[in-house]
Amino acid sequence: MNARRSTIVTATAVGAMLLMSACGGGGGSDAELGTEENPVQLGVVGASEPYWAVYEEAVEAEGIAIDIIDFTDYNQPNPALSEGELDVNQFQHIIFLANYNVQAGDDLVPIGSTAIYPLGLYSTQYDSVEDIPDGAEVAVPNDDTNQARGLLILQQAGLITLADGGSPFSTVADVDEAASRVTVTALDAAITASSLPDVAAAIINNDFIADADLTPEDAIAQDDPTDPSAFPYINIFATTADNADDEVLAQLVEIYQNTPEVQEGVLEAAGGAAVLTQTPVEDLQASLDEVQAEIESR
Repeated sequence: MNARRSTIVTATAVGAMLLMSACGGGGGSDAELGTEENPVQLGVVGASEPYWAVYEEAVEAEGIAIDIIDFTDYNQPNPALSEGELDVNQFQHIIFLANYNVQAGDDLVPIGSTAIYPLGLYSTQYDSVEDIPDGAEVAVPNDDTNQARGLLILQQAGLITLADGGSPFSTVADVDEAASRVTVTALDAAITASSLPDVAAAIINNDFIADADLTPEDAIAQDDPTDPSAFPYINIFATTADNADDEVLAQLVEIYQNTPEVQEGVLEAAGGAAVLTQTPVEDLQASLDEVQAEIESR
């Protein structure tokens, strides 16, 4: 089979691409998925990471046409997938997807795992958690899942105390201010990095630490991705329930997981701190079902 072309496009180009194509799946065509006529539409956050270019080449070498759509906001790729603008996305962990499914009444599903990434606390003013003064302001992402995870990191670091010890569903409202050393502000994940000049420290998602000229090694605190409790934070490829068994999408997962140069690039981008996984899809789905049931019961 001849190699197909692949390209990275921005999220703003998606609408124009759809208007130019006939009705159908993410690629807007009745042609077989992954062909020139109907390239796979893969949504990611942070397509500028070098390993995505390596991944494109590996996909192309297998004769699959792919467009990598780069989003800057975590809240965009799932709706784009649900609405048929994408065929698959890869940017989120299980808890994030569970929250989306429950809130949107959707049934997106995992079709493969990538890695567990540590979430870090960064500061351009202080070299350690101990140096942060009492009463200082610390920022966390405002999306439900990363907010809770960030708050747990702050608690582990001794900066705050959470009501009832905290959980994967904690919010800023659960911070016991009287028992905490710092105050906490929730900001859009995309601007926690740029907030560093104005706050003592900030929880910054890995996709955005480069915005502050930081690396994962600069974190002054982070969680432990090897802890069993981190399982729901496994990052995944996700698609619609209708496409869960698509062979081309399954091949994309295999290429990601089994191309050494891609895996090395993922580790390099995470400063060596990521834990790569090839978790069985049924285990990913079981975890998703469990987390969704917990959210729905709250």
